[in-house]
Amino acid sequence: MQSFLLAVDRFSTWIGKTFAWCALLLTLLISWEVFSRYVLNHPHAWVLDAQIMLYGAMFMTAGAYTLSKNGHVRGDVLYGFFRPRTQALVDLVLYIIFFLPGIVALTWAGWIYAGESLAIREQTFSAEPLPLYPFKYVIPLAGFTLLLQGLVEIIRCVQCIQSGAWPSREQDVEEVDVEKLKEMVHVKDEDIAALDRVVAAKEAAR
Repeated sequence: MQSFLLAVDRFSTWIGKTFAWCALLLTLLISWEVFSRYVLNHPHAWVLDAQIMLYGAMFMTAGAYTLSKNGHVRGDVLYGFFRPRTQALVDLVLYIIFFLPGIVALTWAGWIYAGESLAIREQTFSAEPLPLYPFKYVIPLAGFTLLLQGLVEIIRCVQCIQSGAWPSREQDVEEVDVEKLKEMVHVKDEDIAALDRVVAAKEAAR
């Protein structure tokens, strides 16, 4: 079971990192359009639509990735003080009541929405229209990956309720661990304190 949970974590991570390249494409596209508009005096009507679609795709597909890393913002300040079993119970209830109905509806409605767009070969409303239906298929894709990751999180909640400890998850980029960083460069707290005293003495001598 644990191997399956981690495999879904890796899949969500792959989806998130793949669409993260949209940030680079956005940067290049905007830079090129600024140059073309103000230097060459040749703006393009389709660029704004392309920017919106790239940003939307990156934003929507980041949901499952963020959930796999337990990175979504929590509004309850008391949650962090709960024991893991209590946290899991709260999460499980919220997943069942709010998460599952909303994401199932998003995925189902998004699939219908995208299918209707494909049927009419929908395009953007501009002087230089772009095909819109490929972008709309990102909606059910994002919903499906988020639903899949949500089911994994529900399983983790059940496991935590049973064992009293959260199971492991796929790791990725973390915030800097100061203690590990000090170990890597062989710096001790005493060295930092001595350096602070030297700096303070130099400041006082000025």
